[in-house]
Amino acid sequence: MTTKTHSTKAKASMKSPLTFLWVIGVLAVIAVPFTTPSIQLLFNFAMAKGLAVLGVTVLLRAGQVSFGHALYFGIAAYAGAFLMASMPAADFFVVLIVGVAGAVLAGLFVGLFVVRYRGIFFGMLNLAFSMIFWSILEKFYHYTGGADGIRFARPTVLGQVLTHGQFEMMLYYSVVVLMVVLGWFTQRWFASPIGQLFQTIKTNETRLEYLGISPRRALLSGYLLSAALCGVGGVMMGMAQGVVTPEYVWWVRSAEMVFIAVLGGAGSVHGAFLGALIYEVVRTYASVYAGDIWQMILGGFLLIIILFAPGGLIGILESLFRRGSGKEGARK
Repeated sequence: MTTKTHSTKAKASMKSPLTFLWVIGVLAVIAVPFTTPSIQLLFNFAMAKGLAVLGVTVLLRAGQVSFGHALYFGIAAYAGAFLMASMPAADFFVVLIVGVAGAVLAGLFVGLFVVRYRGIFFGMLNLAFSMIFWSILEKFYHYTGGADGIRFARPTVLGQVLTHGQFEMMLYYSVVVLMVVLGWFTQRWFASPIGQLFQTIKTNETRLEYLGISPRRALLSGYLLSAALCGVGGVMMGMAQGVVTPEYVWWVRSAEMVFIAVLGGAGSVHGAFLGALIYEVVRTYASVYAGDIWQMILGGFLLIIILFAPGGLIGILESLFRRGSGKEGARK
């Protein structure tokens, strides 16, 4: 009884500093436009990409890896861009909703097929659908702009036409809000009965069948959530860049999402955003100062994480707090 109580207290004491660190991190991100405006766009890209990585992280909780989730990232971005091309006065929130709706509908269409499979088959089938869409974007250049892509015009905000600077500021803080709200929602979803059933696919799928619950339906629920999160990231990235290209759905983008998810900590909500930020910072500055070998630097960085910290960056932080709480307990 004493051991169990001590373990519970240790977990609570470890969770508290991590929550505090997360709050400090969010406050630091909020202050970026005023303290270091030169890296505002970098942080914007990192948070948008982190939202998409969060979608991959959802599937990792069920033990499934998708190598084609950039499909929903790209579909949402193109849906928003097409809407702006046909309705130049479209509102920011309408564009966001339409983009995410497109990603969810595509996720439902693909998900009904891929949830039948597991493991490598699940991952490769997602990749196949993604590459089919990439081919469509490349070939139908009269509509999609081909490899050059299409412009993502700046939408209005609540009926107001903002200047470039005003829109950039609004977009930045919109991504911050989405990061916090969707991160919190995803954690709550994991703790919900549906989320618990979804995660059981990784540990004991047979038990779900014995309980009369369809593993396919459980997986589909998480799959649609992951598609929606990728869609949010895609729309926000498209608006931040001002242009959408087939590179959004290229297999390298999907692999990049998996890379970041593993880097931050597979299955970790906080790790999705921390990994995206570290990735963007390393990629940006490594490409500037080591243009010929920046991919090797990133690869080496991931290799170190896999070999010496399989829990990712979040795992390293948890280990440090665990040791700290252990030392405090030993002193007492």
